[in-house]
Amino acid sequence: MNRIYSFLFLFIGCFCFSQPKSPSEFLPNYGKQVTYYHQVEAYFQQLVQNSDWIQYQKYGETNQERNLNAYYISTPENLKNLEEIRKNHLNAIGLYPTKSTAVKDKTIVWLSFNVHGNEIGAIESAMNVAYELVKPTNKDTKNWLQDIVVILDPCLNPDGFSRYANWLRDISGKKTHPGTTDREHMEPWPGGRQNHYVYDLNRDWAWQTQIETQLRMDLYHQWMPMVHADVHEMGYNEPYFFPPAAEPYHEQIAPFQRDFHKKIGELTSKKFDKEGWMYYSGERFDLFYPSYGDTYPCYNGAVGMTYEQGGIGAGRAVVMKNGELLTIQDRINHHTKALLSVVELSFVQKESLTKEFRAYFKENRTKPKGKYQTYIIKNSAKNLELTNLLNRNRIESSFADETKKLSGYHYQSNKDKGFTIEPNDLIIKVDQPRAVLTQVLFEPNQKLTDSLSYDITAWSLPFAYGVESYAVKGSLAIKTKSKIEVSAPSKIEMAYAYYIPWNNRNSARVLSLLHQNNIKVRSARKEVYFGDLKIEKGGLIVNKGDNQKVINFEQTVVNLIAEKYDYVALESGFAKNGGDLGGENYPLLKAPKVLVLSGSGVSNIDFGQVWFFMDQIIEYPISTVEVQYFNRVNLLEYTTLILAEGYYGFSDEQKKKIDDFVSKGGKVIAIGGAITQFEDREGYHLTKFATEDEKTEAKKLQEEAELSDRFLDYEGSERRSLSGYVPGAIVENVMDSTHPLTFGLGNNYFSLKTTESNFKLLKGAQNVIYVPKKYHSFGFIGNKLKIQLEETVSYAVDNVGNGKVIYMIDNPLFRGFWENGNLLFSNALFLVD
Repeated sequence: MNRIYSFLFLFIGCFCFSQPKSPSEFLPNYGKQVTYYHQVEAYFQQLVQNSDWIQYQKYGETNQERNLNAYYISTPENLKNLEEIRKNHLNAIGLYPTKSTAVKDKTIVWLSFNVHGNEIGAIESAMNVAYELVKPTNKDTKNWLQDIVVILDPCLNPDGFSRYANWLRDISGKKTHPGTTDREHMEPWPGGRQNHYVYDLNRDWAWQTQIETQLRMDLYHQWMPMVHADVHEMGYNEPYFFPPAAEPYHEQIAPFQRDFHKKIGELTSKKFDKEGWMYYSGERFDLFYPSYGDTYPCYNGAVGMTYEQGGIGAGRAVVMKNGELLTIQDRINHHTKALLSVVELSFVQKESLTKEFRAYFKENRTKPKGKYQTYIIKNSAKNLELTNLLNRNRIESSFADETKKLSGYHYQSNKDKGFTIEPNDLIIKVDQPRAVLTQVLFEPNQKLTDSLSYDITAWSLPFAYGVESYAVKGSLAIKTKSKIEVSAPSKIEMAYAYYIPWNNRNSARVLSLLHQNNIKVRSARKEVYFGDLKIEKGGLIVNKGDNQKVINFEQTVVNLIAEKYDYVALESGFAKNGGDLGGENYPLLKAPKVLVLSGSGVSNIDFGQVWFFMDQIIEYPISTVEVQYFNRVNLLEYTTLILAEGYYGFSDEQKKKIDDFVSKGGKVIAIGGAITQFEDREGYHLTKFATEDEKTEAKKLQEEAELSDRFLDYEGSERRSLSGYVPGAIVENVMDSTHPLTFGLGNNYFSLKTTESNFKLLKGAQNVIYVPKKYHSFGFIGNKLKIQLEETVSYAVDNVGNGKVIYMIDNPLFRGFWENGNLLFSNALFLVD
């Protein structure tokens, strides 16, 4: 009888599930040619159809409407109880209220592939890793999956991958071309690395500006994995990289996370040694900047790891410097071996992983490590976007509901001082499940164990958002509330005008809407009182008298400005202290007609930041033209030309074309390296040194350094070069608060400096925002550069003829998370006339 039941079970099993096919069985060109995205989805679909060891979840769509997919891989029994496993896992770390006794604890491992679209070895290997995990004859993986749930995301960036894959397919013939000069090794602009908006998703984990990141992180926080592996590629001549990571490690990286890094290095190296594959570890890829696919999981309690295979630019096959041929199949093999090792070690270490992971969150709630235990962000319209960021990261916050005097660290002055908490101030207490992430994002000074860092070294949110903030060492006992009750603006049947404060990104988006609907808008140039109402500098004024032809003026305007809950309807244009609405204090704003240059010579990611800002944040129309077609453009059809970071190589004739545009009233916004198009040119005032004495002194110091360097050894040359280097640091700036470029920014501006480029205060131009002497800074700046930055300009306005050029030495749109920079750029676009 038992044999009959066994036979029936096998028969039914065979009837329901055929044998899953390997990637090479399902895809004839697997390992030889890049796979189309729809083929990748089809492969995983056949795995799901033919195996009860894998389940599928679509968790969203990209900008180009491609699916974002996750696959759960474990035993059939575990997959049946997947939701109970998830809830129990969250319950154990204090993130879910109840626990089921019907299922046992499992180790949650998340594997992320292809966050960079042109790193095709990642997505190709995702198929092979998934197959090996569900493969019926693989006894090792079947054993591991008894206690492990693997969440596998084969492609975090489908749009970027498809852009690259479609291009490679388009230019591929039957034969491979392993010579490095062939076109399949020369990816055209903008490349497939980034997403639709040309954003680097690998640097967006914490900031979550992009839809792919937001959707993925929503799923991530529903699971909170114990182990996360982020699968990449790098230049094709590079050997394979696996953990342990390089220094600097952030001081919040826990001992158990370091220990797992060490153990995975030992295990993976043995497997690579056996195959004779080259590799390295402990170099280059550190654990510091919080918005990577290894650090962000670490700051959320997981063991986060980066894996890098040589392959960028390799196409289908390439001859490396050592004379060896690197194929897609090689890249697949290396990744597969390394990623299966992650699952294996997670199984071996499952008890200690579970214990340490839970202890991590218990310590977060009861004994947070960091210097400060409470952060107070003074009430500001910018807190609306800040709380959105906190919510996306599941960081708990509340609002003060009473007044209390305290003393603590003041971010803006970089010293301790007394202050008063007032109702509606934002309160972030550290003793919560995500204490480490909270402290990492708010800590003013991140401790560097090694100044040779892979990315920016400062990012503190109070500086990024430009809001007065304090940090307190002790826990804070204060009455709080979950939200600020906002009363609807008072309605006036016959409004004389509407005032919209200029104080956050919503202000710029509302102005964008008003312009697009042909509503005439003015901007206040000084502070004015209308009764008890204070009109701040930059505030938008929509007068009925300017818009006589607008039908149903009140309702039309209110509909357009509704998202600015702090707008006010005015019954009169008569000011309390002078400055009536019809006076010279309120110039009429012109709706800009914007041209943005793109293409070869323009930094793709910097172009993407401008594009995303215009298209998504303020939703304002632009025309985009590639540099190679610049000669066809009639610039006089536009009012504003935006030059993102890049090396444009304009001809003399093209420069004259821009000169004519500016002299006739046009405005140029030049960012980063784009400003060099105006450096030392007649009619412009951009020059490294304002005086001959400054130039002579700089040359003298350089010659003295060169003479001294003659006696230095070779070994320390890389370290010595850091004295003139900044990987990314926060720098204090003073500003002219009367200039429209600074409206709404606060009392001072903290800029994120990511380049060594610097210009002494300009002669003949308006140095609106600049670095003072003895400035405060946060993050690493080389000692020589730190001195050089004193009295250098960060943002200047050069009046040329009837127009102007706005020089942005620092990029205010960097990665989209510098919120005060978003407002600064809005000022340049809309308010500076």
